[in-house]
Amino acid sequence: MVNSTLSYFIFGAYLHVGDFKYFYFMLTVMTYIVIVIFNTSLIVVICMNRSLHEPMYLFLCSLFVNELYGSTGLFPFLLLQILSDIHTVSKAFCFLQIFCIYTYGNTEFCNLAIMSYDRYLAICYPLQYNTRMTSKKAVIFIILIWLYPFVKCLINLSLNIRLTLCGNVINSLYCHNYLVAKLACSDSKVNNIYGLFGVVLTVIVPLFPILFSYMKILKICFSGSKQTRQKAVSTCTPHLVSLLNFSFGSLFEILQSRFDMSGVSSEFRIILSLYFLIMQPLLNPIMYGLQMSKIRNTCKQLFCDKMLSGHRNTM
Repeated sequence: MVNSTLSYFIFGAYLHVGDFKYFYFMLTVMTYIVIVIFNTSLIVVICMNRSLHEPMYLFLCSLFVNELYGSTGLFPFLLLQILSDIHTVSKAFCFLQIFCIYTYGNTEFCNLAIMSYDRYLAICYPLQYNTRMTSKKAVIFIILIWLYPFVKCLINLSLNIRLTLCGNVINSLYCHNYLVAKLACSDSKVNNIYGLFGVVLTVIVPLFPILFSYMKILKICFSGSKQTRQKAVSTCTPHLVSLLNFSFGSLFEILQSRFDMSGVSSEFRIILSLYFLIMQPLLNPIMYGLQMSKIRNTCKQLFCDKMLSGHRNTM
């Protein structure tokens, strides 16, 4: 089957759903609802409270918006496929989903990179932080965080759309750029060169500020006071957990898509492929909401006080 006649893709991984599809459907619905409620609540909290209109919380708001964006690119489609007996998707929608998921992953890593730099300034230059990281600079960083992955992924997508495909079966639960490119039977030299270049842009560029920032933070921790170390631990712990969780999740996804894992059970391969798209949006709002006292206290004021006042009015 060549590109001129190809109009849809078939997903091979859904063949293993079987009689458990309603259980998987309910589990997926509940997961998506929790993700939407948690991330939306924290976005509302940050937007409504003026005391949280600081660079650190603006970056967090960008992170939570990206979690909603990535989840929406996956979950509604996943729910339809679980209930459907014919697991196909149009070519146009497949490329749209690839764009959404890949921009989500790139934006997530860029956001975490800028957040590490922000933490470096807060810990290493506490007295100069407000001049080095103003709200205006934070907004510029956020624009770049979103613009850079969108442009990069748009170029990658335009190259893949031009490929001549000689197959339409994707052994995955969702549209995957690498698996679609493997179906190509035309010359993909340009795609491969840009793919390698894209890896550098995706990994090395964000990794540099992360490594630089944490090397400086560790240096301050070893040479600074106990109070400085405690501040570093309390402010960096949520970020480090989020960064490691996303890095491991991305690594799992790369391993299961690019290497032969036929010896691994299909259920485990599915978990590996979905981990970074599910666990990151679940973990981040819980981690930051519980760990950061300012967000935690604001949540209590906004939600608990309203519930109490509503209870008093009904009495």
